[in-house]
Amino acid sequence: MPTVQYLSHSCFLVKAGGRTLVIDPFFTGNPKATVKAADIKADYVLLTHAHGDHLGDGLEIAKRCKATVIAANELAIYCSMKGANAHPMHIGGGHDFDFGRVKLTIAHHSSAASSATGFDYVGNPCGFLIMAEGKTLYHAGDTGLFYDMKLIGEMHPVDLALLPIGDNFTMGVEDAIKAVELMRPRQVVPMHYNTFDLIKADPQQFAAGAERHGAKATVLQIGESLSY
Repeated sequence: MPTVQYLSHSCFLVKAGGRTLVIDPFFTGNPKATVKAADIKADYVLLTHAHGDHLGDGLEIAKRCKATVIAANELAIYCSMKGANAHPMHIGGGHDFDFGRVKLTIAHHSSAASSATGFDYVGNPCGFLIMAEGKTLYHAGDTGLFYDMKLIGEMHPVDLALLPIGDNFTMGVEDAIKAVELMRPRQVVPMHYNTFDLIKADPQQFAAGAERHGAKATVLQIGESLSY
């Protein structure tokens, strides 16, 4: 049975199909992180977009572990130019890996990496559908609410959805509850909240709203794991 471990912000360590995946590994500069990038061992590094709190320590981990970065095309190429192994994909596309299948979804956000001159824009942000061991995990990335979440749930029934609730940069609590109503995941976990004052949110309010729509809601503490 696959497992996810919450490592703060939007970062999760996923164990599925005999492999370890880390999603959006933001540790350096993260006031909530309880582990360091050097502690992470992974076979794959999945990046939803290039902002510093999501690309984070992804390059360091990928190069040290000889892991493969999975990301939208321009971000994957950006990572390969920085010395990492990378597999480029794009929105709507799927690919079979040795642990299972990954499909990219839309995310309404932006994607840029900090540079000496300001920002390097590196294509589109995305969400991930990760299908392994007969289960489907959805990591929404940073996104606003969009109606196609209903379509995602209809085409790929979601066993566990990881949804941002912090508002300001992403969905807030009420929009994330609506996302649960549209998608109908079996289980849901909130993310991208309370890392900074600007994204303060009440995860229990989200959990109560999600459960009204039939999802089992779990508020993971940093370091806690969940089987799905």
